[in-house]
Amino acid sequence: MKDSAVVGALGLPTQMEPVYLRVLAGSGQSIDQVAASMLLSPERLLVQLEPLMALGIVTVDGGVLHVIDPATATSRALAAQAAGLGVAANELARMAEVLPLLAERPDRHVTDDQQIDGDVSSESDVPGLIAQWIREKRGDLCFLRPDQWRLPSESDMAVAVGNAVRESRRVRAIYPARAMSEAPHMLRMRAEIGEEIRVVPSVLTRMVIVGPRRAIVPEPLGTGSDRRVVVRQESLVGVLQAYFDELWETASRVDGRGDRLAEHDHRRLLLAELADGVKDEQIARNLDISLRTVRRRVAALMSELGVDTRFQAGVEAVRRGWL
Repeated sequence: MKDSAVVGALGLPTQMEPVYLRVLAGSGQSIDQVAASMLLSPERLLVQLEPLMALGIVTVDGGVLHVIDPATATSRALAAQAAGLGVAANELARMAEVLPLLAERPDRHVTDDQQIDGDVSSESDVPGLIAQWIREKRGDLCFLRPDQWRLPSESDMAVAVGNAVRESRRVRAIYPARAMSEAPHMLRMRAEIGEEIRVVPSVLTRMVIVGPRRAIVPEPLGTGSDRRVVVRQESLVGVLQAYFDELWETASRVDGRGDRLAEHDHRRLLLAELADGVKDEQIARNLDISLRTVRRRVAALMSELGVDTRFQAGVEAVRRGWL
């Protein structure tokens, strides 16, 4: 891979490319020698190197300049990006451990005017509870919806969502990619009533957030439990909201008809799976396409990016802003 691609993958502006390449050649020399070769004062050179020093790519030890090579620099940048994307997932994992403790509250008989942080419930009419929250007009709505199009309450929830949109409240929902082939009519209907729709390869759990203080997640997290945690504590809802927002930013947009992705979003879904190290067979299941299609698209994508390995595809995709 060209060094310019590496500079782009590091998230640096293009004007940093000649600076990086010049100081790379001078690695191991004194800062005075490198500055003189670039017709700069040492102080001016250090100012120009601040972005590289902030990333740990360039260091100065005892007046000697040290610059790490492109392969190491790229590896560190990808590791940092992976760590950032993992923060929200780690927060959700913590929630999975903390939320069941709410079931241990000794006093289950509380009045309406008492502050309730949360509780574990087996109440069957969850759509009714969500609709009630929506009618109270307390904020925007966020949904993780891995399988709800199979549930009999779907039409009632669509009415509640439509009412929220008409009240100028923002409604966002994230679906698994297979929903586009399994339930295109449902996606079109939700898009028509004003729901903003995005898709990811897979959605790991159901979740509803209504405003800053109300959320529902299954107990345990997933899709099959009859028990659910009703959260009314602002800090806990904030963690769930942060997870949703992080996922929303990486998700692919569905057009206003609710059944079509732009070509770059098809690429983004595939790249997201490759970046996570998902095997071709699982990618086929997540994206609801054949294994042969997966392999054909991966080969075409690598050819388009001009790379030889899946790792290089991830680096080049970051450089181009596809991920």
